[in-house]
Amino acid sequence: MSADEDKYPGDSGRRRFVKGVVGGATLAGVGATGSAAINSVTSSSGAGGGAIEAMAIENTAGPAPRGMPQIPVEIDGGELKGVWPEVKEVKEGGRTIKVAETELGGKTYSSAWFQFCGVESYEAVQPDYEPEQGNYFLAPSSATYDWMSDLSEGDRLTVDMFSDYESWGNGIGVDGLGKPANGIWRSLDTENDLLVNVIRSPVIEELAASGSAEGADGETYEVSDSVQTWLQASTAQGFVAWLNKCTHFCCVPKYKGLDGSAKFDAANEVYCPCHQSVYEPFSIVSTLFAARPRPA
Repeated sequence: MSADEDKYPGDSGRRRFVKGVVGGATLAGVGATGSAAINSVTSSSGAGGGAIEAMAIENTAGPAPRGMPQIPVEIDGGELKGVWPEVKEVKEGGRTIKVAETELGGKTYSSAWFQFCGVESYEAVQPDYEPEQGNYFLAPSSATYDWMSDLSEGDRLTVDMFSDYESWGNGIGVDGLGKPANGIWRSLDTENDLLVNVIRSPVIEELAASGSAEGADGETYEVSDSVQTWLQASTAQGFVAWLNKCTHFCCVPKYKGLDGSAKFDAANEVYCPCHQSVYEPFSIVSTLFAARPRPA
């Protein structure tokens, strides 16, 4: 069966969820419960796990229990970087461990946001790991988008590459919502790639500036004052990024990367073809879950 085929027939009740009805707030509780059950047999031998509140792009349809965690963005001389939290030592379970967390935009941003789907074992998310290439977003070995075909693995993503973000399109969904890139972060020289998606979008730009935006898709996007404060601290010049690991079964979703996404009303959203989970990149929400502990 191809990735674009409908795995769950319409009369099975398993395929579609109503967008805006079953959202991040409701599903976050499911994710927390499920993750807690899994972690109950692993937490004693690990470090830095437990209940975590993270900011994420909202899951709006499909079986994923919560959104994918956001990575704060900063711009360094025109090059895109993901912010890494401050490393510190804390007492946990009678021992001293290292954690990476910092206060940002009214939230506690932590490396534990990325401790799910086995990512907690990646070298790149160990609090004190210092990648040779720094925290820059880098081109991957396999690009999702045609415009990235001239890039080599390890090239830094730059602001200039997204200059047409207000009009960009690739025939999937509506043009002008934003220009995406897939990439890797903190992991060029490690065994496991930390996969990310980045979008430069006028919607994100306006949400950070005023808390409200009209998208090229005709949708009105709004955020609360607290989320606007977070966006002002975690986005830059309309850039938003997230760890691109589906919270359902660890697959790799795509924003405007699959023609078949239109069948699931996801042509303008982030779509995971494995089990039809959908994420809204322009809806940033708080989500609760039990972060898996890192290996001791």
